[in-house]
Amino acid sequence: MANVNCSNEKNKAVVNYISQNSEEYGIFEENGIKGVSTEPLSTFSIDVDTASYSNMRRFLMDGLLPPKDSIRIEELVNYFTYDYNEPYGDKPVEIYGEIGECPWNSNRYLAKIGLKAKEIHIEETKENNLVFLIDVSGSMEDEDKLPLLKNAFKMLVKNLREEDRVSIVVYAGASGVALMPTSGANKERIIEVLDKLYAGGSTAGGEGIELAYSMAKNNFIENGNNRVILATDGDFNVGMSSEIELENLIEEKRKEGIFLSVLGFGEGNIKDSKMEILADKGNGNYAYIDSIMEAKKVLVNEMGATLYTVAKDVKLQVEFNPSKVKGYRLVGYDNRRLNNEDFNDDTKDAGEMGAGHTVTAFYEIIPYDSEEEVPGVDSLKYQKNVSNESNEWLNVKLRYKHPEKSSSELITRAIGEGELKYNNSTDFNFASAVVELGLILKDSEYKGKSSVDDIINRARKGKGIDVNGYRAEFIKLAELVKELR
Repeated sequence: MANVNCSNEKNKAVVNYISQNSEEYGIFEENGIKGVSTEPLSTFSIDVDTASYSNMRRFLMDGLLPPKDSIRIEELVNYFTYDYNEPYGDKPVEIYGEIGECPWNSNRYLAKIGLKAKEIHIEETKENNLVFLIDVSGSMEDEDKLPLLKNAFKMLVKNLREEDRVSIVVYAGASGVALMPTSGANKERIIEVLDKLYAGGSTAGGEGIELAYSMAKNNFIENGNNRVILATDGDFNVGMSSEIELENLIEEKRKEGIFLSVLGFGEGNIKDSKMEILADKGNGNYAYIDSIMEAKKVLVNEMGATLYTVAKDVKLQVEFNPSKVKGYRLVGYDNRRLNNEDFNDDTKDAGEMGAGHTVTAFYEIIPYDSEEEVPGVDSLKYQKNVSNESNEWLNVKLRYKHPEKSSSELITRAIGEGELKYNNSTDFNFASAVVELGLILKDSEYKGKSSVDDIINRARKGKGIDVNGYRAEFIKLAELVKELR
């Protein structure tokens, strides 16, 4: 059950809401302040999931503040795309950097690290072998579940090509094949099968996943995009239901070149933490679909990023220069931390980037001359006064694998004085506003002087060219937070 802050009457509504359903969210300790003298390296797996943002929106649109454990700040930030440079040459990913003042703590700086994956035009994409794994159990009968799910998949089907194949597996009390592999040219047949689906029975989720993977393997396309797309409210209560069993199966199939993406639907029954884990283990992404517009965003506007992996096992390792930085804190990615030695270990799983994906991470930076106390800064005698003429603040190392390869490649970029801006970019202003709202909704101990008014003003300043209206919507959500707090 979610951990809810009950400090005021409005939050009691959240308690009442949660007590009447079985939604589950993972509980993770926030990343803390680290001293550069003792911990100069920060290592983590990237994350392209966006479920936390649309789930947050669902709560706010219902007039409720979301449970704080449902807020994963990196997913709020990565819901949006940013104007980063396209990768050069054969590199699938490029690194971007920018530093500015920290809006919620005037004694610190904020470093923004951005990644941009290579765009792929539809005519360049691989053939698709897609298996729609659809939960048709009794809990899926609500309008925001199976009916919305069917309309979402229809949108995807309409954009498939003749060379693409679709199979449909359903599961409830038992699992079964609703559609054998069918060409994307036969859209009417695929849509007809979707229209006939109805909800009823319990949830044999594990059995359904096994059957879906079997279908994907039997129709495997060499050098193609072989993927299971699981659509569910997250309830796995019959059959192979332990997370360890499911994870082991999904990891095994991942090694065979079959990836898993997860789409969450509905309210009252969301098993958010479980669905996030399954997508991570399956080299896929996890999105929460709360409306037909969100379905269009995930399955049409961003279909390349959703379906086509261009870099897998993407890890970041940031090294801080002690002559410039006294301490740092990675904002978000609380459940993506890796041991430093994992960075060069190609057997360690990490996140995937799809075509055109952007990934953003922020570090709060305590400058080297700050009087702020930092853990470990006094523990080493000879590290306190490091002399270094370099203007670099931090060095970013990125490891990734090509989707078909098992060995990683390395990209590096230093970020420093040249990236320090006193008039930050439009994207920096907007993304930092998203981070700050996340700090407030999490009731983070690091929220400092966060202010919803400041968030709204900075988001308006950073709105920029907003073709799809996503940034304008964020501003409206921030206004709702102001009213609900």
